[in-house]
Amino acid sequence: MQSGFVTFVGRPNVGKSTLVNRIIGTKVAITSDKPQTTRTVVRGIVHRDDAQLILVDTPGLHRPRTLLGERLNDLVRTTWAEVDVVAVCFPSDEKVGPGDRFIVSELAKVRRTTKIAIATETDLASPERIGEHLLSIQALGQETGTEWAEIVPVSAVAGDQVSLLQDLLVGLLPPGPQLYPDGDLTDTPEEAIVADLIREAALEGVRDELPHSIAVVVEEMGLRPDRPADKPLLDVHANLFVERDSQKGIIIGHKGARLKDVGTRSRKSIEAMLGTPVYLDLRVKIAKDWQRDPRQLRRLGF
Repeated sequence: MQSGFVTFVGRPNVGKSTLVNRIIGTKVAITSDKPQTTRTVVRGIVHRDDAQLILVDTPGLHRPRTLLGERLNDLVRTTWAEVDVVAVCFPSDEKVGPGDRFIVSELAKVRRTTKIAIATETDLASPERIGEHLLSIQALGQETGTEWAEIVPVSAVAGDQVSLLQDLLVGLLPPGPQLYPDGDLTDTPEEAIVADLIREAALEGVRDELPHSIAVVVEEMGLRPDRPADKPLLDVHANLFVERDSQKGIIIGHKGARLKDVGTRSRKSIEAMLGTPVYLDLRVKIAKDWQRDPRQLRRLGF
């Protein structure tokens, strides 16, 4: 039996969360085309007869412009120092750039951790482009003194080589016992999952700085006590925070239409993930400049 932790790292928006969800076989991490969608460490668990593989999705490492950004970067560095394997993701439809070089150079300082490279999103690139990309990744390893245990091209969307990647990751784990009970797919608290699903719905269709300014806190969550056991209803009371009054107007929309749509889509996602009908009470509040305020960050869970 082998067991251990593998973290996926990379620039923001390079397909880390999508790949984690694909390997697990179900959604444990929210996804979006907006950078910094992932703000916490999300663990997904793969159960096999011969191994237990715990995948750790992290925020994208980036040049921080706020205190929140600094804390997210610290979270990534802390995580990759504690796991057995670090998998660096490089999107195949983009050239290896300064952001990738910065991440790999930082990772090179972590000596004892096994490192692999993953060329993600191969469904978006031609075979020739993928070949060039793999050579660039190899060259970056040589430049930075990073020894790649494996360099693997995959497509989470198409499922190409995902099983191979899982087998390779398991092969790099140390011998060890089962770390989580059978059936557990994540150790993320349900309140945190629900908050992320609401934020995922709120990110849909917003532009510019607004995605970074959205935070969600579940204030109260529990089964309604007067319901029969065969007809449960989960009550969720959540606050969606933005930084300015103008952003509040965007989130609510004309006559509340946008907030209603966010509520409907997130409620469906919560019901699908938890398997229980949901009543969602969603309110929009202002937490002025929360990304730069240590007190507000603590209040919002960062």
